[in-house]
Amino acid sequence: MPDLLLELFSEEIPARMQRKAAEDLKSLVSNALVDAGLPYEGAKAFATPRRLALHVAGVPVGSAATREERKGPRVGAPDKAVEGFLRGAGLASIDDATIQSDPKKGDFYVAVIEKPGRSAIDIIAEFMPGILRNFPWPKSMRWGSTSTRWVRPLHSIVATFGPETEEPEVVPFEFDGIHSGQATRGHRFLADEAFEVRRFDDYATGLEKHKVVLDADRRKEIILNDAKDQALALGLELVEDPGLLEEVAGLVEWPVVLTGAFDEDFLEIPDECIQLTIRVNQKCFVLKDPKSGRLANKLVLVSNILAEDGGKLIVAGNEKVIRARLSDARFFWETDLKTRLSDNLPKLDEVKFHEKLGSVGERVKRLASLSAELAPMVGSDEAKAKRAAELAKADLVSQMVFEFPELQGLMGRYYAAAQGEDASVATAVEEHYKPQGPSDNVPTDPVAVSVALADKLDLLAGFWAIDEKPTGSKDPFALRRAALGVIRLVLENGLRIKLGQAIRSALDLHNVNVTDPDALVADLLSFFGDRLKVYLKDEGARHDLIDAVFALEGQDDLLMVVKRVEALGKLVSSDDGANLLAGYKRAVNILKAEEKKDGTPITGKPHADHLQEQAEIDLAAAIDTARAEAAEAVKAENFEGAMEALSKLRAPVDRFFEDILVNADDKVLRMNRLQLLGEIRDATHVVADFSKVAG
Repeated sequence: MPDLLLELFSEEIPARMQRKAAEDLKSLVSNALVDAGLPYEGAKAFATPRRLALHVAGVPVGSAATREERKGPRVGAPDKAVEGFLRGAGLASIDDATIQSDPKKGDFYVAVIEKPGRSAIDIIAEFMPGILRNFPWPKSMRWGSTSTRWVRPLHSIVATFGPETEEPEVVPFEFDGIHSGQATRGHRFLADEAFEVRRFDDYATGLEKHKVVLDADRRKEIILNDAKDQALALGLELVEDPGLLEEVAGLVEWPVVLTGAFDEDFLEIPDECIQLTIRVNQKCFVLKDPKSGRLANKLVLVSNILAEDGGKLIVAGNEKVIRARLSDARFFWETDLKTRLSDNLPKLDEVKFHEKLGSVGERVKRLASLSAELAPMVGSDEAKAKRAAELAKADLVSQMVFEFPELQGLMGRYYAAAQGEDASVATAVEEHYKPQGPSDNVPTDPVAVSVALADKLDLLAGFWAIDEKPTGSKDPFALRRAALGVIRLVLENGLRIKLGQAIRSALDLHNVNVTDPDALVADLLSFFGDRLKVYLKDEGARHDLIDAVFALEGQDDLLMVVKRVEALGKLVSSDDGANLLAGYKRAVNILKAEEKKDGTPITGKPHADHLQEQAEIDLAAAIDTARAEAAEAVKAENFEGAMEALSKLRAPVDRFFEDILVNADDKVLRMNRLQLLGEIRDATHVVADFSKVAG
């Protein structure tokens, strides 16, 4: 079957836009083909700095003819209904429709719509200008005197279609005065001449001959392998940087890897500052000494040309710029070290955190108080936790962090350590932002844990207090991430914290008028419950089981909630648990029906004198035993033991429903048996609200 080849050749496309643009081109064209009745076998998109390309394999030579019968209104229907039917069916007159009869509905109009097949070339030529005109570039530009927009000035379009065994045809269309053809160009500097292509195989081969590697992933592979080889030749290791690798692969069409160096004196600067300075300013990779793990004064850069001097001039130019930028970084480092972190605190009062939540300085005071309060709960030294919280944001007004915001926290740790602060305090200054995502490491040092918890709880309580909660997909203050951070800090460190109490403490520190603090805490706890479901999803925990545990009063100890959920999961997955759950739901349904009928809740304990049948006598005794054992096990935080105690109710509950008629004629006996069903409900609620459990 024929293949389609497209290429859009332009000035340099920003690296950050290339991969998505290629996928957008693939999606738009492939969807248009399918919508036009041209299913295809496969499609792959490509991007280089100067071109987007698409290869679609196995496209039919044309669309099939179609015949559709569209049912219309009944004969004699109002004129408006008939007119709407004619418009939808594309008929000029009702005489063009046929009349069919239905024994039940009578006569009605039917339009027979026949569409002849069309050639694929005509179809593609028709939809391509619209795709290009509405292409979803995040930013685009106009050039010359035209009104057409593209990411950068567009020079030529390749569009060919045909099978491997025949000479392909050009798909004829025009966009902004540019007519499609089959000529492209090679590398801007190494082989800047036009050449014709027929189909994808000779297109990719032709580009390679003209010094263009079409596939971005292959360019990445070349860069990575050559960089590692050159680092190994120097006795060093490449510091891999996937983000930089992706960007650099989008800057070159013919990657040439070179190595350079910078003055050893700059190694006095923290490694992260060196790497970020070189990365941001010159898009270069750094190398490290495998023995010490510290950076070496060597770097790897990627050129887009094969220089006659082997790249010496390119390397020298990059080294010159890097030397200047590292000099700036050293100045920032040395200047910041002259000012103690604690002396930066007054400056934080001038930095606004949020219009309704005050300055960063005010936030730091709240963090210090909350960290000190949380310290005993996490096994941290109270004084160290308070000191770490006081210094946690001090590096925000340092020159290095002003230049490189990505280094916040990290630079604070360096400055704190250099100024003689306790090691735990310095660690907490860096790690209190963590975890910042599901794959980020969780702090384990108790001082860092206390400040990290305080940082996130202050954030959540504050934004809840001013009613700035996440809505739908919008979460501008990353509150979902903060809640997940609290959950991970608690669970992965095995902490016993009453979350409701901690939230209330954080809320009390805010100078915000809250109408109903208890309702706010309850709402925020519910939000944590939703985040806990997300966290436990990968572990196979069921959402309904989390709801069943959270429904019980006072369930804000996340560690115990998870253990209770795990035990409940084991119970309901067993035969005894599944049958007990069925018996519970049957009992609850009977109670609901009776309560609805009488309009009053059924409460109170059944009277022993009114237990007549052996099955109800046995059930009453079993409930008393199971409830006592379960309550004792819960008190000892032995949730598996509590579930095991409840599972013993399975047999007496089954026998009760087999042998006993609940709705007895005797009203006293009937109420006593309903109260016994209430006992089943109440006994299970010792460990979870079984009404929330699906099944």
